[in-house]
Amino acid sequence: MTQFQEEGHEVMILNFTLQYPSFLFPGKTQFSDSPAPENLKIIRQVNAINPFSWIRNGLFLLSQKPDIILFKYWLPFMAPCFGVISMIAGWRKSIKRLAILDNIIPHEKRFLDALLTSFFVWNIDSFLAMSHSVASDVKRFTLKKKCVLSPHPLFDNFGPHIDKIVARNYFGLNEEQKVLLFFGFIRPYKGLDLLIEGLAKTKSENIKLIIAGEFYTDEKPYFALAKKWGIEDKLIWKNHFISNEEVGLYFCAADLVVQPYKNATQSGVTQIAYHFEKPMIVTDVGGLAEIVPDGVSGYLVSPNADEIATKIDYFYENPGQSQILEKGLRQEKKKYLWSVMTKNLIDLSQNY
Repeated sequence: MTQFQEEGHEVMILNFTLQYPSFLFPGKTQFSDSPAPENLKIIRQVNAINPFSWIRNGLFLLSQKPDIILFKYWLPFMAPCFGVISMIAGWRKSIKRLAILDNIIPHEKRFLDALLTSFFVWNIDSFLAMSHSVASDVKRFTLKKKCVLSPHPLFDNFGPHIDKIVARNYFGLNEEQKVLLFFGFIRPYKGLDLLIEGLAKTKSENIKLIIAGEFYTDEKPYFALAKKWGIEDKLIWKNHFISNEEVGLYFCAADLVVQPYKNATQSGVTQIAYHFEKPMIVTDVGGLAEIVPDGVSGYLVSPNADEIATKIDYFYENPGQSQILEKGLRQEKKKYLWSVMTKNLIDLSQNY
């Protein structure tokens, strides 16, 4: 939103008072302790499970007469809330209703997903998808509405690069150790089990894996797997919400960021890695291959523990790889400027 402001647009964010009911939320908290961005108008008044809130916010947006309303869609659970708000705001025909799609078909499918998403799609004018796979999925719901492809820009709101020694001191690690990072909420589809097994099969010595993120599934099988493979001493568990101020420490402490996903569309973790210029190992699923060219900014592997292990060893056995991939990262990251996304959204609003 700050990119829109820098381009001279007036921006307002409607944020949640409640996003998920507590019994459906798998994490510890839905709220961030980080300070709100300065000079950005944020109003907390959306309750995702209260239909009266949906109606009130739809009427509120109708009264504001914006040129564009932009929804960020990632889960069918949000479809009733977003769909009703958009439907009411759409009574004013001059308002363009756009949606940025993280996913349109969720990784963990449920019975009413298609019905809920169809309702949301019906009440949106056009779409911006962040991967080819998501753009293709949109066609399951509509062939008439326009959808453009625009990869997620860099996550550059986590501060500057931090010296590796300083970052590793935060975790009690030294400069000589080999450090991998798994970052983000832990769900079955993200393949942490594959990475734990892969780490056990590596030949590289003096290696550590930082696992950073809350469990959104049962944690016991992961701890049991680490014990089964006898690598408990190689794992550094930070299974809690990571604040924005801490993110740079995690990425700058690592040599490699590993995303062993079993299925995916795209991932914000990739764009954080680009920001901090950290090479990646990603599985060749969904849209990840579009963003991480093999041998340029990282390595592509199958969602297979043996292949993950092989690439980890290849990276550490060939010291020159680090410089090659860092050069590729600096080149590739130029594709992911926020100005590219804002231009695509403006064009979409004018040509839908």
